[in-house]
Amino acid sequence: MRTEATARPRLGAVALPSVRKGGDGRLTAALDPHDQGPQDACGVLGVWAPGEDVAKLTYFGLYALQHRGQESAGIAVSNGRQILVYKDMGLVSQAFDESTLDALKGHLAVGHCRYSTTGASTWHNAQPTFRPTAAGSIALGHNGNLINTHELAQLVKDLPNDSGELDLHSRELEAASTNDTGLVTALLAHHPDTSLEQRALEVLPELRGAFSMIWMNEDALYAARDPQGIRPLVLGRLDRGWVVASEDAALATIGASVVREVEPGEMLVIDEQGLRSHRFAPAAPKGCVFEYVYLARPDARIAGRSVHQARVAMGRQLAREFPVEADLVMPVPESGTPAAAGYAEESGIPFGQGFVKNAYVGRTFIQPSQTLRQLGIRLKLNALDHMIRGKRIVVVDDSIVRGNTQRAQVRMLREAGALEVHVRISSPPVKWPCFYGIDFATRAELIANGLDVDEVAASVGADSLGYISLEGMVEATKQPADNLCKACFTGEYPIELPDEALLGKHLLETSLQSPLLGKALPVLNNP
Repeated sequence: MRTEATARPRLGAVALPSVRKGGDGRLTAALDPHDQGPQDACGVLGVWAPGEDVAKLTYFGLYALQHRGQESAGIAVSNGRQILVYKDMGLVSQAFDESTLDALKGHLAVGHCRYSTTGASTWHNAQPTFRPTAAGSIALGHNGNLINTHELAQLVKDLPNDSGELDLHSRELEAASTNDTGLVTALLAHHPDTSLEQRALEVLPELRGAFSMIWMNEDALYAARDPQGIRPLVLGRLDRGWVVASEDAALATIGASVVREVEPGEMLVIDEQGLRSHRFAPAAPKGCVFEYVYLARPDARIAGRSVHQARVAMGRQLAREFPVEADLVMPVPESGTPAAAGYAEESGIPFGQGFVKNAYVGRTFIQPSQTLRQLGIRLKLNALDHMIRGKRIVVVDDSIVRGNTQRAQVRMLREAGALEVHVRISSPPVKWPCFYGIDFATRAELIANGLDVDEVAASVGADSLGYISLEGMVEATKQPADNLCKACFTGEYPIELPDEALLGKHLLETSLQSPLLGKALPVLNNP
């Protein structure tokens, strides 16, 4: 990454991106960018560790959370006097290099990798967001999605002029960001007569939706989780500090031990005085069941349950609910692998790999032309013909969204010589969009809304299709059904939704009409 003025960003600044020319030389993660499966909002990580290289700890922690967001990555670091925020589009490994990380010196950091669920995929919407004031700056990263964005935008607009705020066109700065996170950052930054800690306790109860947030000023690290605890957030301990992350797998990657999950409705503060906990709302747990199905890493634990064990149990339940005579059980890698193993164990059918996944698929700015798509170019998966030819195949995947991906996979298996293809899915039919941080298709695009199970099977070309039951999926998580959000399967949303006109990924682009959209941001210095 390069700033507009210099190859290395200045301390106390937000680094600006240059115009990226061409692609990055890597393959795209999907054949068609408009036909992706469920995408999670983000991964967040915060480190408070004086004497440690917090930038590199954050970098490697984000690396472990890369599956939660691949559009942009950023790290904010404080040395106690200034905050430097450095972010760019692309994967963590593309946004940062050794020289960049060496420039990020301090004892406190917040990192973020993003997939956009509110706001377009642009540099202005990359996180952490940054807000400077005379009393100190704020950098914030958010995993989830707020559903009262329109109300928050009005609250920001109604903020009184603050004579102590730095004259940096800060409201225009927030307008250039069109995501819910920028609005929260602006609300937190306005605390002329109180501390940031107290201001957060005033702002957090105003937020509705899913949020696992980590933010910082020059001196302290803060973390908060919505009262429903929809997205995960975990507290960890280093020898000389603390870590907060979206998943405990990130803690293991950087050598931190798990202390506990951040409770729903809880805010943590970590500074030189130690760790403090505040309750800003009563807990009403509704954890996202899709974290167990697909979103979280298999080596994560959520609410005490191993994600890998839950997925294996889903596969076992699938075999009990939808048995079939076959010669091979194979997964769609990687998310379908534990469930396929469970199906094979329960059914007694041999398990094997029928697809080879390209391990180096990453973000790119080059997409295949329509002609190449029609020719069937395969960037992500290829079939192992010798494993498939002449066999009856059970192929296990985590979900079906539009159906295009499964259709291509079934066709690939038949071309490789499969006699029969039986599709098994370790989640129920997805019929409703998610407003809490997963970017599903619109309801009209979800294949299960227009077709019954047999019709979906015919549409994707399978000999049979079986979805796990809702009850079977929930049982595999070992969580009380009332403690899980299952809205994408049932349409029962645990947090009441506003009018449909006030929902949507691009709400702020269409409603705020920022005069700065498409223009460069100023470089900000907070002395």
